Amino acid sequence: MNKGYGGSYSGRQYPREPRTNFYGSEARKNELGFHGDTRPNPRVEEELFFTNESQTAGINFDKYDNIPVEVSQGCPEPYNEFTVDTIGAQLLKNLVLMKYTKPTPVQKYSIPIGLNGGDMMACAQTGSGKTAGFLFPVIAVMIRSGSLPEPEGRRGKGTYITALVLAPTRELAVQIFEEAQKFCYCTGIRPVVVYGGANIQLQQRELDQGADILVATPGRLVDLIERGRVRLDIVRFLVLDEADRMLDMGFEPQIRRIVQEEGMPIERQTFMFSATFPIEIQRLAGDFMRNYVFVAVGRVGAASKDVTQRVEWVEQQDKVQFVIDFLTRVPEGLVLIFVETKRGADYLEEVLMRYNFPASSIHGDKSQKEREDALKQFKTGRTPILVATDVAARGLDIPNVTQVINFDMPSNIDDYVHRIGRTGRVGNVGHALSLMNEKNRNIARDLMELLEENQQELPRFLERAVGTASRSGYGGGRGGGGRGRGGNNNKFGARDYRKESSDVGVSKQQHSAPPPYKTNPSRFGAATRQTPAYSTDYAEGDNSAW
Repeated sequence: MNKGYGGSYSGRQYPREPRTNFYGSEARKNELGFHGDTRPNPRVEEELFFTNESQTAGINFDKYDNIPVEVSQGCPEPYNEFTVDTIGAQLLKNLVLMKYTKPTPVQKYSIPIGLNGGDMMACAQTGSGKTAGFLFPVIAVMIRSGSLPEPEGRRGKGTYITALVLAPTRELAVQIFEEAQKFCYCTGIRPVVVYGGANIQLQQRELDQGADILVATPGRLVDLIERGRVRLDIVRFLVLDEADRMLDMGFEPQIRRIVQEEGMPIERQTFMFSATFPIEIQRLAGDFMRNYVFVAVGRVGAASKDVTQRVEWVEQQDKVQFVIDFLTRVPEGLVLIFVETKRGADYLEEVLMRYNFPASSIHGDKSQKEREDALKQFKTGRTPILVATDVAARGLDIPNVTQVINFDMPSNIDDYVHRIGRTGRVGNVGHALSLMNEKNRNIARDLMELLEENQQELPRFLERAVGTASRSGYGGGRGGGGRGRGGNNNKFGARDYRKESSDVGVSKQQHSAPPPYKTNPSRFGAATRQTPAYSTDYAEGDNSAW
């Protein structure tokens, strides 16, 4: 069995220590000066494109054309279709294999911006095709232009890369890499991924075979740079995916070192993508970018309108019983449950398993293999319930998640948006249930505004909580040290901070109510005996998801 980084490709683990790279076994170069293969390979094509793990476009995909878009000055005209002239013949063939029919709104703008040599900051709602939005222009330009020559007098074994994609988590890095492998098939471009928690020697071997697009987490990349295994001297593209999250998580010193102190050319293109870009992050991002184009797709920071949001007031000690009762009525699909802490994730998984619900959990204290196995079991439906901390919230595209449950509410509305964005993707319909109580009054105002913007049912208790929070001094901001959004001080990233006037336009469309959940007590075969209360002892003093 052919293995890469300890994971089996034929087993289709997700995410996992990824498979051996398809694009070559030594640091040879092709006619473009890259390290990948340009020859078709039926076996590779079958494994890349003809699996059942992808999620097809949903019934609301065509409504994407109605999503409002705001761009800053200097933005070229959007591309409304994929053509050979815009993205090249081979990339177009790969998109046909992947059943991509037309660009999503963010892709319509990101492709011409990238092809015209511009920097961009792109904000688009979750599930809107942002990964392809930055990979398409990178790959298209690389195919058109070929590689740059390596510096004269190069030293050591360092691998010179053309494009660098930084991501905050291991899971997201693997996901981007696997998408890149599909897009790069037969283009001659070789993607490689590196991240912490995996064998660094095996990753170095992959780099030694040549890397044209490197997907990396910041910490592991710094480690490899210090070892002299990665060189940034000819980087033409820098992409920061979930950029606000990386900077928020404390990666700023590492990112500044990577961008400003390791020889990366100033004359490069820089793309930053996320679903949320608060003003503070935009100002910081300006240090890494030149005169960039700002693209806001839809109500930036808002949830997809394809997600039906429901908020219930449930006291802490009643949450476990509430969720168990709710799970007996959930129809087909995968259920993702978010909790606040690692201990809370372990506890809830244990309780659900005790009551015959097939559940697993992921959090930062799990080993890489445990996280990979849990996600694989979840994605394949063998354990259709996954309990997670926010480690799983950012960027991951897990097909067929029909229900998200916020067992513990997040401390800020940004994380709420990213959590519920794991469902209702690519025009599919999803559902989100959030359990709220006195502990969560600090985000009541932001949550109420978000529900109103998406024309969701607004519980009366939420309006009362907002009134109480305002009198208590909560009203203007976000809890947990988050960035405020309330009142007129809109710092939620819904607009280019360089533009002080004119809000991003939002067209509110009426969504019909979904059919009620059908009672289906036999789906999980769960018992209905009395459950223990959710113990807050498991959450005290352990509020890190990493």
